[in-house]
Amino acid sequence: MADSSPTDLRGASPARVRDALRDADPLPGGRGFGGRLADPPDRDGPVLVRDALGRQPLFVEREAVDPATGSDPETDRAPTDPGAWGFDRNALDDPTPVPAGGVASAAGVDRAWTLPDGPPAAPEAAQAAVDAAIDDALSVLAGRVADENGGPGRLAVAFSGGVDSGLVAAGVPDATCYVAGFEGCHDVAAARDAAAAMDRDLRVVEITHEELLRAVREVADATRRRNPMDLAIAVPLYLAAEAAAADGFDRLAVGQGADELFGGYSKVVDPATDDRVDADTVRGARTETVRTLPDQLERDVLALRAAGVEPVAPLLDDRVVAGALSLPGELLASDGERKVALRRAAAGRVPESVRTADKKAVQYGTYVSRELDRLARRAGFKRRMDDHVGRYLEDLLAGD
Repeated sequence: MADSSPTDLRGASPARVRDALRDADPLPGGRGFGGRLADPPDRDGPVLVRDALGRQPLFVEREAVDPATGSDPETDRAPTDPGAWGFDRNALDDPTPVPAGGVASAAGVDRAWTLPDGPPAAPEAAQAAVDAAIDDALSVLAGRVADENGGPGRLAVAFSGGVDSGLVAAGVPDATCYVAGFEGCHDVAAARDAAAAMDRDLRVVEITHEELLRAVREVADATRRRNPMDLAIAVPLYLAAEAAAADGFDRLAVGQGADELFGGYSKVVDPATDDRVDADTVRGARTETVRTLPDQLERDVLALRAAGVEPVAPLLDDRVVAGALSLPGELLASDGERKVALRRAAAGRVPESVRTADKKAVQYGTYVSRELDRLARRAGFKRRMDDHVGRYLEDLLAGD
């Protein structure tokens, strides 16, 4: 039987993906997958696959999957043809993402996997499932580091001082931690406090305006995102990853997914009175945030790879995802507390100050949004103008 090579498929073995496709299993174990599968079950010919959360960005030439492009049938390429797909959007002429949970073939694109959306488990059982899943995910992380490197080796940790990155760092206790931000910002101060409490080696990457503008251009090129929100989120992560790569690390452990899966956003706390979500229940609002993950992960993974590291996201392990999706609303957000189950799972793993830390969104906690606003105003794009920072970025990137 022919098989997919490692360069064709990332994140899981061909056998595991074939089983997941046959069983319509959206969480077959591991941390997501994407790429070309040579011998899918019950399909005629190879296919492109991307897991249900989109943890592996995957792109295909638009004309290969869109019959409306009007291309010549005699010269049409199948999505799986060499040069018609890739993990890097910049390697293609007119890329479009393979949708999360999607399968693309010569017959078109269909959805093979959807995330579970059943009723919640009982609170005690749900918390126990999350505890066990996080134990397993962090044990796998530590085991892989030891097996591959005989120690922390070439893996570093993106560290902001909150419970998410604190838990990840606890899984690899000897790994160096990295944080990026402007002088005096919340994230750097919080990371320093947390690193001291956890007795961890912390490398602070101080962002300047010059570094900010350089990183904006490089992130925009890698991700093809040019809006202020995406760039302000990705730039600090990119600069921390770049510093880690310069120090010889080739992987960066990150806490991505925790806010979306465990109810970390303020709009989840009282959704019935929050116009930022359509749902009127905590679980419904959490579902809306989970649905944003494929787009966010595409941005973050592409930015990290452009910085020279491969991301490792233990809190996006399938077991953690399954446990989080089974949580009742009271273990997501309750009495003003967010990420209730995750914080409970962190008890005994991280210091109490880290477990209960109140983290700001990265674009604000690092001052990146504030400084982009400042640069925009200096360049003549005043706040009275509609989307003044967006217009400034358009002008800045116009020649790129």
